[in-house]
Amino acid sequence: MKHYLCQRRTAAPNFFFPRTSLSKRILQALVLASAAGWLYGCGVQGTPHPPRLEVPAKVTNLTASQTGQSVEIDFTLPVMTTDGQRLTKPLEVEILRAAVPQAKGLAKLPEPEVWMHLIHDEWMPYAQGNSVSYSAHLTEREFHDWRGQTIVVGVRTLTRGFRHRPLVSDASNLVEVPIYDVSEPVENFKLVTTEKAVQLQFSAPATTLSGAPIHDLTGFRIYRSLTGKAGSFELLADVPMPAYSDAHFDFGQTYYYQVRATFGLPGHLAMSDPSPVVKVTPRDIFPPAPPQGLSTIYSAGAVELVWTANTEADLAGYNVYRVEDQASERVNKELVRTPIFRDASAAPGKTLTYYVTAVDFSGNESKSSKQEAVETK
Repeated sequence: MKHYLCQRRTAAPNFFFPRTSLSKRILQALVLASAAGWLYGCGVQGTPHPPRLEVPAKVTNLTASQTGQSVEIDFTLPVMTTDGQRLTKPLEVEILRAAVPQAKGLAKLPEPEVWMHLIHDEWMPYAQGNSVSYSAHLTEREFHDWRGQTIVVGVRTLTRGFRHRPLVSDASNLVEVPIYDVSEPVENFKLVTTEKAVQLQFSAPATTLSGAPIHDLTGFRIYRSLTGKAGSFELLADVPMPAYSDAHFDFGQTYYYQVRATFGLPGHLAMSDPSPVVKVTPRDIFPPAPPQGLSTIYSAGAVELVWTANTEADLAGYNVYRVEDQASERVNKELVRTPIFRDASAAPGKTLTYYVTAVDFSGNESKSSKQEAVETK
């Protein structure tokens, strides 16, 4: 037990103050009290405290699945110790695994062993906050030996105590990951923008990673992102065929797409590595339909026009054209918002022809409606 380095004095120091004023005597008394407190405290031993053992709490939300030749492992790091205190020491992560014959599951599970040990700097690049998404790559030998088997995966974390002794958490929940001979990424991925959807087209894979003909293929997963950054892609749809129409889009917005082929059984799906990212910014180059039902009549010194309203959601308005002496002229200064127009500038005593077009918010103008002739007399 260590003691403070000062020594206890056997007698109080002989402080002497000459006769002085009341204020100075008060100050002298305070100095004496302070000195006495210092002397009393010197040499007192503190209560010993044992070193704190930071054993991490157990991970409880582990998920894992096969992607290509890797096992994707996701979990949340503990922030508390087993005794309810907050962790302060750097965490290390151990990934556990055991291989069992296909469909035998946890009932035949041997004792999981450490597959990978990750120090703090090794798992940090895969973390966002306390959430870790780690890709454990299978070697060629592991992939060859484990195809057709189930890998049971777990994780545990640890800190370091006295003399670097590991303080290890309990193993997490265990997850079964059947290993399938999945395909290479899908190829020939392209996008076509239509007025109603972004059309995704790609080729179905022909061979597996081992070079065998495709088997156990269940379909394709479509992912979309607004930024294209890793980790930003969200599942859009599961489809059985190599095509998809994304009708939920906005013109002018940039989208990024990826596709993965899926294999296996529901609840135990494996996926190919993702296709290359394909980017598209849909542009509205699609004009509205030509207006229908145009009719004209000359009344009270003006030509009255009426037609059936268009139904496009992005309709901005209409243009009205007059043909006179084989020359066409737009007679409205601003877009007409409703399917009615009165041309008070029509000259009397003539035969005039009119037609109407529709315009959307992107400035696309439709083909003309049918032409209608009217006599102004």
